[in-house]
Amino acid sequence: MLKKVVLLALPGVAPFEFGVVCEVFGIDRSDTGGPAFDFTIATADPGPVETSLGYDMIIASDLSVAADADLIAVPAHRIENIDPRYLDVIREAEARGAWVLSVCSGAFALAQAGILEGRRATTHWMHADKLARAYPGTVVDPDVLFVEDRKVVTSAGTAAGIDAALHIVRKEHGAAATNVIARRMVVPPQRDGGQSQYIEQPVKAECADSFAAVAEWMLENLSEDLTVDQLARKALMSSRTFARRFRADMGTTPAAWLNRQRLIRAQQLLEQTDYGLETIAQETGFGTAAVMRHHFVKVLQTSPQAYRRAFGAQLAS
Repeated sequence: MLKKVVLLALPGVAPFEFGVVCEVFGIDRSDTGGPAFDFTIATADPGPVETSLGYDMIIASDLSVAADADLIAVPAHRIENIDPRYLDVIREAEARGAWVLSVCSGAFALAQAGILEGRRATTHWMHADKLARAYPGTVVDPDVLFVEDRKVVTSAGTAAGIDAALHIVRKEHGAAATNVIARRMVVPPQRDGGQSQYIEQPVKAECADSFAAVAEWMLENLSEDLTVDQLARKALMSSRTFARRFRADMGTTPAAWLNRQRLIRAQQLLEQTDYGLETIAQETGFGTAAVMRHHFVKVLQTSPQAYRRAFGAQLAS
C-alpha cells in the first residue's frame, strides 16, 4: 500500500502543480476516513528553490529521503538543464517498482531519465509535440488527462495533475479514500473526457492552396452529406486523385478532416447556443444526436452533454 510520498522541488518549479501534489498527498485526512501519507518535499541542494513565478521556496530535505519512497512526484518545472541527481532518483524509483508521477511538463524529467522509453505518456497539449519529437521512443497521447503505464503516471496541464494523483490513490487505497480527498478538495473524484476538449482550434484549419476553395466550401456546407465523389467534382479532379492529393496536402483523409470540422462546429454550438442536441447534430452533419455522441466520445473522450455542462455559456432566458 502507498505510504511514503516524496515530492521533488526542481528549479523553476510551478507553484500550482507543486501545490496539487501537496494537497492530495500532504494533508492528513484520517479524521474523516481518508488516508494519511508520510509526505516529504525534497530538493538536490536544501535551501532556497526558485519557482516559475520568481519567488523562492525554502526546502529542508535533500534527495536521500527519496530512497525508499513508494511514490516520487515531479511537478512542472524548468525543462532545460535538469540536474542529473533528480534523474537518478526517478530512475531508481522506477527500477524498484515505486510509483512515479509527473504533472504537466514534469514529464520531461521522466523522459530524460529514460523511464518513458517504450511507454505511453502525456503532458500539456502545448508541449506534446516537443516531447514526442525529443523522445521518439515514447508514445505521446496529447488528448488524455493522464496516462498510467506500468506505475508511471504522466498527466496533462495543471488541474489534470489532480486527476492523476487521485487515480494513484484510487489504485492503492480504493474509491472510498479517494472520495474523501475529492470532497475535501471540492473536485470530482474522476472527471470525464480528455484534454483535447480544452484545445482551442479555429473552424478554418490551415489548408494547402490547392484545396483552400474546396475546404472553404466544405465548411460552409457541414450540414450536407458530403461524399468524396462530390468533393472531387468540386475540385475538378477524379475521386481517386482527389483523395490521394487531399491526404498528401492536408495530412489526413477528406472524411477525417470533415469529421473534425464538424466536431469543432458542434463544440461552438454547445458553448454558445441553447440548441437541442438533435438540432446541433443536424446542423453539423452528424445527422442524429446518437451519432454525434459517438464521435464526441471517440475523439474528445466526453459526451456532448458533459461538454456543454463544462463549457456552455449561461444564456439569458
